[in-house]
Amino acid sequence: MSVVTDSPVHSSGSDDFIDYLNEALDASSPNSSSDEEAENQDEFEDLSRNKRRKLESTEETEGSTSEGIVEQKLVVAESSVVKVDGCTHPGTFGKLCISCGEILDGESGVTFGYIHKGLRLHEEEISRLRNTEMNTFLFSKKLFLVLDLDHTLLNTTILGQLSSEELHLLNETDSLEAKGSLFKLEHMHMMTKLRPFVRTFLKEASAMFEMYIYTMGDRPYALEMAKLLDPQGEYFNAKVISRDDGTQKHQKGLDVVLGRDSAVLILDDTEHAWMKHKNNLILMERYHFFASSCRQFGFNCKSLAETKSDENETDGALAKILEVLKQVHCTFFEKLQGDLVDRDVRQVLSSVRGEILSGCVIIFSRINHLALPTLKRIAEQLGATCLTELDPTVTHVVATDAGTEKARWAVKEKKCLVHPRWIEAANYFWEKQPEENFFIKKTTTQS
Repeated sequence: MSVVTDSPVHSSGSDDFIDYLNEALDASSPNSSSDEEAENQDEFEDLSRNKRRKLESTEETEGSTSEGIVEQKLVVAESSVVKVDGCTHPGTFGKLCISCGEILDGESGVTFGYIHKGLRLHEEEISRLRNTEMNTFLFSKKLFLVLDLDHTLLNTTILGQLSSEELHLLNETDSLEAKGSLFKLEHMHMMTKLRPFVRTFLKEASAMFEMYIYTMGDRPYALEMAKLLDPQGEYFNAKVISRDDGTQKHQKGLDVVLGRDSAVLILDDTEHAWMKHKNNLILMERYHFFASSCRQFGFNCKSLAETKSDENETDGALAKILEVLKQVHCTFFEKLQGDLVDRDVRQVLSSVRGEILSGCVIIFSRINHLALPTLKRIAEQLGATCLTELDPTVTHVVATDAGTEKARWAVKEKKCLVHPRWIEAANYFWEKQPEENFFIKKTTTQS
């Protein structure tokens, strides 16, 4: 079969793409055993000559049958069939075109170093691959899920930052083979605690989503965490993206994910990391197992490790979010009308979110002016109506002080008087919370 037919330009998915690159490099360049050799100019020239010889050889034996095979494999991209003569150079490995083997000057396209070091793809090829991935996974009733690591799926601390009340953990760590949840990484001087329910979460989510890891940690850390979460390589394969692989400093973006934006959901504890993709984001409640994590975010309280407790396995953050993912997945595939490729998971997410506080009419009383715009935005995204003046239709007064005028009115009129955390909890757990858990205590304030 022609190299043109087998090239990553005609791959059916990112994993196939990865397999192709590894096989092609091994076959065409048997002497490349290190990153330094792969970057050597002489090797690129050898690889180019080898690939061209292979092209000439296969074309002589197959002749006109090659294009027919290509057309059979490219159901969604017949117009993108690349011929050896007049190659459009869809991407490069180092300076070598991944399709025709020609050595090119300059660099262009988006880097996909997490797939293979030195790989760049041009926008047209990225779009074609995304369309191919879209069709492949939609046919299998799968969407895409991008997962953050720290404070979302796990919590990590430096060994030297363990508090005196956390030192007991040093004798309680697990081995990778035991599939536990607490690991001491001596070679990295770190300790990592997996969030409760994470293994069940990944197993069940993998049936609905093609999953990526995307972390602001460096690549060695990202790969080590992926090994803890997925020791058998069942869920992520090479789809582990670190800060070294991103295209923007201090930002995460879907430009390095081989999934169309309209089919991608994101799980992350940091909203501002996804400024261009907030509509794809499910914001996670942060997991603070270690004291260093609490201090990092300004919490003056004992950590879960210090109190020898943890999140609830079956009723914690990941268990709650898994139910949301199931609801979004079901709505996308079973309840929406029209062609699958025209559906947008962001609209589904917005619709599900907008049902959480539907019917609630909220007024805020003496909330910090810096926090108020965010609280109002969240409440409205959750489906609530926010007023600025007291009205008989008001169902909830949100305050931190039970002595304000509006708070006293709420008590008199038998309205719900709740703390702002009521809105925050609804946002994190994707369901309306019992108001009695967030009632505020009476004070002597008379204003």
